[in-house]
Amino acid sequence: MHKARSILIWAVVALCVVALVTLPVNLQAQLIASITVVAVMAIIKGLKGEGMWRLIALAFGTAIVLRYVYWRTTSTLPPINQPENFIPGLLLYLAEMYSVAMLALSLFIVATPLPPRPSRVGKLQRCPHVDVFVPTYNEDSHLLANTLSAAKAMDYPADKLTVWLLDDGGTVQKRNSNKLLEAQAAVARHNELKQLCEEIGVRYLTRERNEHAKAGNLNNGMQHSTGELIAVFDADHAPARDFLLETVGYFDDDPKLFLVQTPHFFINPDPLERNLRTFDNMPSENEMFYGIIQRGLDKWNAAFFCGSAAVLSRKALESQNGFSGISITEDCETALALHGSGWNSIYVDKPLIAGLQPATFASFIGQRSRWAQGMMQILRFRFPLLKRGLTLPQRFCYMSSTLFWLFPFPRTVFLFAPLFYLFFDLEIFTASGGEFLAYTLAYMLVNLIMQNYLYGSFRWPWISELYEYVQTVHLLPAVISVMLNPRKPTFKVTAKDESIAVSRLSEISRPFFVIFAVQIIALIVTVYRIYTEPYKADVTLVVGGWNLINLIMAGCALGVVSERGERASSRRVRVNRRAEFGINGKWYTASIEDVSVHGARLHVFDKQLEQSLVGVEGEVRFRPFSGAELETLPLVVRNIQPTEGLLAVGCQYAPKSALDHRLIADLMFANSAQWTQFQQGRRRNPGLIRGTIWFVGLAFYQTSRGLVYFFRSMRPEREEQRQVSKVNG
Repeated sequence: MHKARSILIWAVVALCVVALVTLPVNLQAQLIASITVVAVMAIIKGLKGEGMWRLIALAFGTAIVLRYVYWRTTSTLPPINQPENFIPGLLLYLAEMYSVAMLALSLFIVATPLPPRPSRVGKLQRCPHVDVFVPTYNEDSHLLANTLSAAKAMDYPADKLTVWLLDDGGTVQKRNSNKLLEAQAAVARHNELKQLCEEIGVRYLTRERNEHAKAGNLNNGMQHSTGELIAVFDADHAPARDFLLETVGYFDDDPKLFLVQTPHFFINPDPLERNLRTFDNMPSENEMFYGIIQRGLDKWNAAFFCGSAAVLSRKALESQNGFSGISITEDCETALALHGSGWNSIYVDKPLIAGLQPATFASFIGQRSRWAQGMMQILRFRFPLLKRGLTLPQRFCYMSSTLFWLFPFPRTVFLFAPLFYLFFDLEIFTASGGEFLAYTLAYMLVNLIMQNYLYGSFRWPWISELYEYVQTVHLLPAVISVMLNPRKPTFKVTAKDESIAVSRLSEISRPFFVIFAVQIIALIVTVYRIYTEPYKADVTLVVGGWNLINLIMAGCALGVVSERGERASSRRVRVNRRAEFGINGKWYTASIEDVSVHGARLHVFDKQLEQSLVGVEGEVRFRPFSGAELETLPLVVRNIQPTEGLLAVGCQYAPKSALDHRLIADLMFANSAQWTQFQQGRRRNPGLIRGTIWFVGLAFYQTSRGLVYFFRSMRPEREEQRQVSKVNG
């Protein structure tokens, strides 16, 4: 009876909404309604309305969006008997409807996400045996040593914890390769990593052949281990000491739980953050997903496995024959299969690992291409909407996650649509300037306000559009390729621990300068047409304004692909730990101020140190989180600088044993609270107006920086041409 009443209420409300959306009104009434709704939403936002007020604001916004969809569908499409207008007009309409559909899915998922779960430290009743898998392919041994040491040092009973290095770079297949150099490199790697694992006290495992990429490697690990639970960390994802304490206990609460996923936190900026210099004061791109979207998915029991920083149930995995490997995104595919079989997942919104992001723009695009192609494979082979066993909310959640990666198509249409009118005088959007103002501008403003409502301090205005634009140029061919041949893509490992010594243009930057040049020409055409065709000035101004937004975005992208050189080879993290610094047999009171995976900066409370000590071996003695006794880490002094009554001593680690790597991991990764503190420090919402002004200023600066890099890159070519001319002359 209650269910029937709920359905009836829903049907009545739906009919009322349809009636309001389709109500015929004149342009003036629509304009007044749009201004009123935008004002109401802005007031509620300004008063920081949450709970019911948040939903009311989103409901007002949804009404404007639906009104726009109705008007767009019934009044703006070009006549079908004009194919030169109708075909591009239909493509633009479909791109907009895709955006509306993704907005609807976002509203469903994150309108009221679950709050972060409370800490579980100190509440663990039982300690099941945990196998820790660290899959690797071509990562450096020092990087692996830090990750393995951090995993080994997790706060958990030693007899209940087994750490495995799953090496796919030293397989029998690779060691016996017909390519001699490849075979020798594999043998050397196999021997080096085997010795490293013995020193650290973890298990080394490889296999016969490189089959099914990462999924096959993980499944091989399952065949050789017996732990009740399996924790997975990427080679560059070092866990904090409390990782298992915060995650393992959930499996006793729910016997049908297959996954506890935690966020991926990165200690280095991605190429956009590094080149735009936003890493320290603006939330990272992935924080929108891990800070909001995963909590929204968790509400619907649809938080999915992200390949690392997670604990999984062996029993659940064995019920589906291990990790799925049909697609190149084995993580989401595995979660989809297990959710479809009635298993549950949980998301713990606390950064408990620290990893590395791709440093170069090319590596960043390579990583995103793999994600996009993998999600398209899941959409093609597993189609979540019709997946048996999923609840309706889970179907929507997985469709949102997979359909998102179609964004290169609408982004391409939005980029080139204004050019159809400006260059070819095609009318692909039948509307007057007044209608644009009443419907389209109102829709855009409401959309921006709703995005700010949903993601607030996790994603600043226009940043999503920038990330999607810079990916679109290279992801579009990748997505089309997997659609034409869904079995073609192969798993490619993302480069780790890269650095850029010299400032330069990215090797894949050329298309961005071409697009920017075309849009500059379109801006000139806009001014010319307004002057020569004043009777169409209203429409030309609207289309020209659209192109101007695209131009600002394209200009900002020039800064993204202009790679900044970095002196430091790795990112530094503030720690502030008491220590003692030893050199030439003397010990000085000191504090460790910041650390990286390669070195540390100390403050030494004694001015007797001399510059001649640069290059001399020393030691730092401190108390690790894992013990009560002071332990010593060897260093090499790299620089000494007086500062505020003490000496700042820059040091490079000089590890000589596995214990030294454990101490490096303790300094860098053990304390998860530092990652939370860093994230909270940059999570603030500048608001729509201030955020837009900030972005425009950023775009103008990055445009000029990108052009400087471009003209600087042309000098060697001109110089080379002169030399050739001299030789030929």
